Amino acid sequence: MFQRKPRRFRYRTNGRSHTLHGVNKNKIRPRSDHFSNGGARNNFRQTLSAEQLLEKYNNLAKEAMSSGDKTLSENYLQHADHFMRIIGDKNKNLEKNIKIEAINKPKQDNNNTSENIETNLHNTEKKE
Repeated sequence: MFQRKPRRFRYRTNGRSHTLHGVNKNKIRPRSDHFSNGGARNNFRQTLSAEQLLEKYNNLAKEAMSSGDKTLSENYLQHADHFMRIIGDKNKNLEKNIKIEAINKPKQDNNNTSENIETNLHNTEKKE
C-alpha cells in the first residue's frame, strides 16, 4: 500500500548548547557561567559585607594617598562613603524593627494572660 517516508528526528536543545549530533563531538566547551572548580560566577554582587567593603575602600584610600595619588584616594573615599551610608540605613532598619517588636511583645503577653485567666475561671466553674 502507501508507504510513508520516515521522519527525521528533530534535535531539541532543552537549553543546552546548539551543536548537532555527530558534529564536533570531540570539542567540549566549558560552560560560560561556571568556574573550572564548579562554583558559579557572580559578576554583579560583592561577596563581602558592607562593613568589610567600607574597611577595604578606606585602606585603599590610605594607600593611594600615601603613594601621592589624590584623585584615586578621593575615588576610594567616595566608595567608602557609599558603604557607610548603607551601614547607617541597615542600622536604622534594625533599630526600627527592634522597637516595633518591643511594642508588639507586651500586647501579645497581655492577650495571653487575659486568655489564661478566662480559661482558669472557666475551669474552676466546672469543678464547682
